[in-house]
Amino acid sequence: MGPNVFKLNEINYINNSPVDLSLLDNKYFIFPGFTDVHVHFREPGFSYKETIKTGSMAAAHGGYTAVCTMPNLNPVPDSYENLKVQTDIIDKDAVIDVYPYGSITVKQQGEELSKMEEMEKAIAFTDDGKGVQDEEMMRKAMIKAKSLNKMIVAHCEVNDLLHGGYIHDGEYARLHNHKGISSASEWVEVERDCKLSLETGCKFHVCHISCKETVDIIRKYKKLGADVTCEVGPHYLIMNDMDLKEDGFYKMNPPIRSEEDRLALIEGLKDGTIDMIATDHAPHSLEEKSKGLEKSNMGIVGLETAFPLLYTNLVKTEIISLDKLIELMAINPRKRFGIPFKEGEFTVFDLNEVYKIDSKDFLSMGVNMPFEGMEVYGKCLLTVSNGKIAYKSENI
Repeated sequence: MGPNVFKLNEINYINNSPVDLSLLDNKYFIFPGFTDVHVHFREPGFSYKETIKTGSMAAAHGGYTAVCTMPNLNPVPDSYENLKVQTDIIDKDAVIDVYPYGSITVKQQGEELSKMEEMEKAIAFTDDGKGVQDEEMMRKAMIKAKSLNKMIVAHCEVNDLLHGGYIHDGEYARLHNHKGISSASEWVEVERDCKLSLETGCKFHVCHISCKETVDIIRKYKKLGADVTCEVGPHYLIMNDMDLKEDGFYKMNPPIRSEEDRLALIEGLKDGTIDMIATDHAPHSLEEKSKGLEKSNMGIVGLETAFPLLYTNLVKTEIISLDKLIELMAINPRKRFGIPFKEGEFTVFDLNEVYKIDSKDFLSMGVNMPFEGMEVYGKCLLTVSNGKIAYKSENI
């Protein structure tokens, strides 16, 4: 058993633990609190989808003790004043540690750099949801971020290569007469930004990679010495485009791609090209997700399903080890983003419990995800953040 995974009877002392862990038998496992560097909590501006409170409660329910919130908000956190609107809510309502991003450009419009120097509390800078289309603008952003010792985090997408697509440009799209999103719309901008990272020396992180070409490009630039990391979402690791249904709950950006892409992503996990797993938790209203594949909003929720899905599909099938999964979900994100582990911060799972995913059990306001009814192993029983119980199952 690796250094990141423990059975409870192997733990003699947990710092400032508010519960008596000796009451639990040795079928339960304790892990470092998971960290998700890519979530959407929708507040301020879109609290009908999710709030800081409900999002952080959902995160704790999934075993997370730290998350990084994306800037797709109103107001966009592109200045001290706008970021403070969000941090004030975080300070009041969050049940775990929540680290907000600042935007790269003003209002995420790609035309003018945000006031990065004002946003000391920003964990990094991103225009997530939109690729920065202009190369010179991204170069300026990287130079500025490097001067502030901050990281640029990018949703890489070339608008001119989308052609009105909304699912992967693959077999399912052809069979069902849907417009496809090409893999090139992702990897072309990934390659551009990796080159810029190598040129400027800026720390660079690629969001939610989905295709085999992107894996190859990041592997190449890591070998060249670029300070580049990346993440992948659980859905890209366990599904391919032939698993799609005519349902908006299967729609996200980037889309679920081919089996060849899925296998390349798994290989990237194994060889260290892919550094971490992030959910891209993106709650929407039922109305916004009930318009089919073409017209529904992009995005699915994932905080409350990530660990059981990955444990069931990757660990129990012996594709990766349990310790590797904890490294991807808890250790590596904190190392890369400079998020410290604190005393009294852990999560407890029953790895033997088998159950079917039921969105009625979610604490998130969003239920939009393609995993309903899937049978999984691994249920969160307890999450402790900053020495306080953030989530506790009725079974404890």
